[in-house]
Amino acid sequence: MTDRVKVTALLVCAGRGTRMGPGSPKQYRALGGMAVLRHTALAFSRHAAITAIAVVIHPDDRVLYDAATEGMDLLPPIFGGATRDESVRLGLEALAETSPDLVLIHDGVRPFVTAETITAVIAALNEGPAAIAAMPVFDTIKSCQGGVITGTIDRAPLWRAQTPQGFTYPEIVAAHRAARLRTDLPPMTDDAAVAEAAGLPVRVILGSEDAFKITTEADLRRAERHLRDEAWLPAAPQ
Repeated sequence: MTDRVKVTALLVCAGRGTRMGPGSPKQYRALGGMAVLRHTALAFSRHAAITAIAVVIHPDDRVLYDAATEGMDLLPPIFGGATRDESVRLGLEALAETSPDLVLIHDGVRPFVTAETITAVIAALNEGPAAIAAMPVFDTIKSCQGGVITGTIDRAPLWRAQTPQGFTYPEIVAAHRAARLRTDLPPMTDDAAVAEAAGLPVRVILGSEDAFKITTEADLRRAERHLRDEAWLPAAPQ
């Protein structure tokens, strides 16, 4: 393509994060002196291929969001819904006015996404309508029932899904709209599942062990250690 491809990063931050315990939602917790969400948004804003960033937030979090993203060049925040898949669909619908070519859907609490992963997901979309970052499973996996092992699962074909998950914009919007109308689908825990339900082939690219999701206090402590060990600190807020 000779014209620049419009790539929007859609950061999903509408959850309540109950496993984090009392306090602000996890996306607004302090990490290295700034909100987790700000670290995540900065990771995408520093990537030359990203043309816009939008964030899906809980309606009650506008003040927290404004403080976390002060001074950043982002699209207006989008209010999410009761479930993750509803929040993503609402976010995708809101992007219709800007009409991106590609959209990278990313958990707002995965602040250590690398530029290499973002580049690889975008590149994979030259080959098809969907691509996700993921990691192969190395642990031995057991199936259990009633606290007793019932079998050992072949780990060779198993991958742990991460984000970003990238899609051609028209296809993923249509997939989310179609999924909303179906009653036979199980709960959708990521957007690759929505794409799969629509029959879209989803490519897998190698992610990073550092791109972990901050869900608990232990994860936040791990993130603090990662900042110290890897000197990941982005430029301080202006």
